[in-house]
Amino acid sequence: MSTTLSAGRTWAPHEITGAEAEGQDLAAHLTELGADRLTELLTEHKALVFRGFGVTPDSIEPVLERLLPNRLPYVHGNSPRTRVRGNLYTSTEYPQRFTISMHNELNYARKWPARLAFYCEKAAESGGATPVVDGELWLRSLDAEVREAFAGGIRYVQNLHDGYGLGKSWQDTFETDDRAEVERFLTASEAEWEWGPDGIRVIQHRRATTTHPVTGTEVWFNQADQWHPAGLGDETSKELYDILTPEEFPQYVTFADGTPIPEAYITQIRDRGLELAVDVDWRFGDVLVIDNVLTGHGRRPFEGTRRILVAMSD
Repeated sequence: MSTTLSAGRTWAPHEITGAEAEGQDLAAHLTELGADRLTELLTEHKALVFRGFGVTPDSIEPVLERLLPNRLPYVHGNSPRTRVRGNLYTSTEYPQRFTISMHNELNYARKWPARLAFYCEKAAESGGATPVVDGELWLRSLDAEVREAFAGGIRYVQNLHDGYGLGKSWQDTFETDDRAEVERFLTASEAEWEWGPDGIRVIQHRRATTTHPVTGTEVWFNQADQWHPAGLGDETSKELYDILTPEEFPQYVTFADGTPIPEAYITQIRDRGLELAVDVDWRFGDVLVIDNVLTGHGRRPFEGTRRILVAMSD
């Protein structure tokens, strides 16, 4: 499957197969390819799928060492996931019946990973694809009215509890129970925060788009649809509104000046990202690498057991 771009071009992740590597395992193939060539390929194609190399849970580490030379912890991440070892995590533990809409990892933060690598340890019995989307195409697909409304940026609000409440705790979010360490991180992130009796409230002002440091391409680059209750679906949204005001939600988003974002904008952003996405249908041993600026990703619902691991680097 591919997505049609302007002027008749199409886009899909670039696939590299084990057959092309003449019997090499993936770590050896990446060594031969070299870090510079890998970066060139990723910048050109935006996402790479390595398939048919027989990568196992015991052989993934040397692969990740070559793909992600400086692996990062998942500090300030809002997705429910578990650290497997080192800076390798489960991709998400969000309930499997739900779609996870398109997004770039940690793009609400002051700094985000440049590159992500996903590894399929077990494919789902059905469903469970990882959709990926061209961020430039996603931006251009939005109505001019929506793009103009977001030109001034957005305001993210997090209410992180102290161990009991909705969403993730601040300890899980920042991977520490040291308040001083959290404050140092937030200061460096240019965020505002306030401690309360039950946790911490964090506010961040960010742009809605960004440009790639190499290509200069402007892309849609925010998580407004994931932080807004309209992006959760009518039933979940209603449940939140029944018990809390929006500013009390575990996470919430407004325009930069604090005015509400219309629900119609949120559904357009979410739906067009998903409509333009190309599904990576997992097979055991697959490795997907994406440029985290040029490419957004998500998750399709699934049945059965699925185990996809993720790591990230700067």
